[in-house]
Amino acid sequence: MSDSNPGSNPSPSPSSLPRLRHHYDEVLRPQLREKFAYRNIMEVPRLLKVCLNMGIGEAAADRKNLEKAVEDLTLIAGQRPALTRARNAIAGFKLRKGQGIGCRVTLRRARMYEFVDRLTTIALPRVKDFRGLSRKSFDSQGNYALGIHEQIVFPEINYDKIDKIRGLDIVVCTTATTTAEALALLEGFNFPFVAERS
Repeated sequence: MSDSNPGSNPSPSPSSLPRLRHHYDEVLRPQLREKFAYRNIMEVPRLLKVCLNMGIGEAAADRKNLEKAVEDLTLIAGQRPALTRARNAIAGFKLRKGQGIGCRVTLRRARMYEFVDRLTTIALPRVKDFRGLSRKSFDSQGNYALGIHEQIVFPEINYDKIDKIRGLDIVVCTTATTTAEALALLEGFNFPFVAERS
């Protein structure tokens, strides 16, 4: 008789884990535990989620702009985003209450690690005149925000098929409780921060 429970989900094998998740489990988490002298392994900060957002100001004039933004963000994130809608009507901007003005998506677990991998190894190095990420974009809760001015730095976007250049905001949420912990975590994932001035 088998001991396995048919209703339980087996834990993924190391070979099926995203590359960065495996790196975190095997290398980064032990390093952070030693650096910050955590007594419990559960205290070690980890990635929680990654939020992507595209605000489309031109959506009020032409709905096709919003549809194209949704297509772009779907390709970048690997899952379909939700629409963000206007909370209030603004006559000066020809904006109606409830009208779509952007799109957003939240990535967790495997898709989150895969996105971070593509962001740090492919997208950011393709940014024109890139000099590194600012160390000042952390909030007090250990989260980091950055902006990408051109969606074409992501390899999923076909330059020949885009109708216009669009930017997006990225927020990396962590369980870190201090900026120092969050910085060490993201540096461990190869986020290219600018060097500290001596």
